[in-house]
Amino acid sequence: MISLRAFFLSGLVLFSGAGALFAVDEVKLPAKEKVHLYLLIGQSNMAGRGKVEETDKVPHPRVLMFTKTNTWAPAIDPLHFDKPTIAGVGLGSTFGRVMAEANPEVTIGLIPCAVGGTPLSRWQKGGDLYKDALVRAKAAMKDGTLKGILWHQGEGDSGSEATAKNYAERLAQAVKDWRADLNAPEVPFVAGKLGLFLAKADKDGKPSYWPVVNEQIASLPKLVPHCAVVESDGLKHKGDVVHFDSESLREFGKRYAEKMKGLK
Repeated sequence: MISLRAFFLSGLVLFSGAGALFAVDEVKLPAKEKVHLYLLIGQSNMAGRGKVEETDKVPHPRVLMFTKTNTWAPAIDPLHFDKPTIAGVGLGSTFGRVMAEANPEVTIGLIPCAVGGTPLSRWQKGGDLYKDALVRAKAAMKDGTLKGILWHQGEGDSGSEATAKNYAERLAQAVKDWRADLNAPEVPFVAGKLGLFLAKADKDGKPSYWPVVNEQIASLPKLVPHCAVVESDGLKHKGDVVHFDSESLREFGKRYAEKMKGLK
């Protein structure tokens, strides 16, 4: 017989059984100033491709996610929905938990917008993903206050020396545009370095310039105020030499949270 566990979240009751969660009522949010929002953008390692385990299915009572239909729900992995058949554990859930524990008076609202396999150009002003995430962020901001932007991307710009070498300049401008369009001129921005396990060349033998992208990411705080960079040393891939595994993503989430707290 499968046991049922009940979770109560500001009027929401969830019953967990057989690996599924069933909502019985709507999430009731606290006052707007008590809802701290974080925008999650980038490509697949932000979206998360780690294996979902039982612990990832148990929500924190004060960590929510903005769903595909622009509603609030308990934050359980996968947060993202860019590629439903492969989306998995990401760094966002752990980040949210750490931030919630650091401030017991608030609810954390995660806004997942990352899309796997995407270049920076689509996240720059005028790009389709920039526009889509802007719409979602503004919708979420009706219920809370934007407190930070989390970024992990760069693999998609590692195939060309040209895009790798001007990565920081382009990303710095994107951050400036994000802040302006979201009316959040000083919102903290935290970017993570690419995995150190990435191959030095692609399957055709062409060089990958991800070390250059990492150097560019490291230089961001010189170009972008209220910005921090998260190191990826010691983190492992899940076997594909591309995506971080679940354990590493949880650790990455902790590192992002520590950097974010340092920018407050």
